[in-house]
Amino acid sequence: MLYITSPHTSRQYDRELEDIRARVLLMGQFVAQQVSESVESLVKGDAEQARKIINNEYQVDAMDISIDEECTQILACRQPAASDLRLVVAVIKIITDLERIGDGAERISRAAIRSSKWDTPSNIYESIKSLASYTLAMLYDSLEAFEKMDMEIALEVATKDPQVDAQYEGILRQLITYMIEDPRNISWAVELLWVGRTVERIGDHVRNICEYVIYLVKGKDVRHVGLKDIEQIVRDK
Repeated sequence: MLYITSPHTSRQYDRELEDIRARVLLMGQFVAQQVSESVESLVKGDAEQARKIINNEYQVDAMDISIDEECTQILACRQPAASDLRLVVAVIKIITDLERIGDGAERISRAAIRSSKWDTPSNIYESIKSLASYTLAMLYDSLEAFEKMDMEIALEVATKDPQVDAQYEGILRQLITYMIEDPRNISWAVELLWVGRTVERIGDHVRNICEYVIYLVKGKDVRHVGLKDIEQIVRDK
């Protein structure tokens, strides 16, 4: 289902609402790139690339603050109601999750710097890379759902979150096995355990974004609702 806002008598107001939407998408694209490159630096053992990602983290924080300030300005000056108010509220919540995803990219990059000094089995990196690729695809789809205000896309992405959990549990089992086999593996295994957990948490933030899209379109808060109930809410005409 697509959601289309109605035009207002003030074209400037329309431009302000469209601007915050566009800026959320730009922030989302940038954050996704940060995550992708942080995982790449981890897999390749590229400490220099990881440092560049860490140095770019300030841009995520700047986007978060700037969009939040614009939303506050709209709330104060325009006093939006109904769907416009939901849009502004959803944007404020979405950028919070995007900022936390950006924090995740920074944590992965710092782990990449530390793990670049260790001799780590390549198969565990492949497992983390696979989980990250799956989660990033979800993130891009959630941004599409927001761009199109499409609940169906948002629902489809939200239903993929259990698969993220399952992949993370597989990584956890791999790492525990390595630690049991040789205590000398504990240092790098614990480091990568936290990387896996960070990627899994990114999946949780993506689901949050999808829930905000459903709230925006449907006007119902589904944050603490099971997937079956969310599906019923989306399908309910």
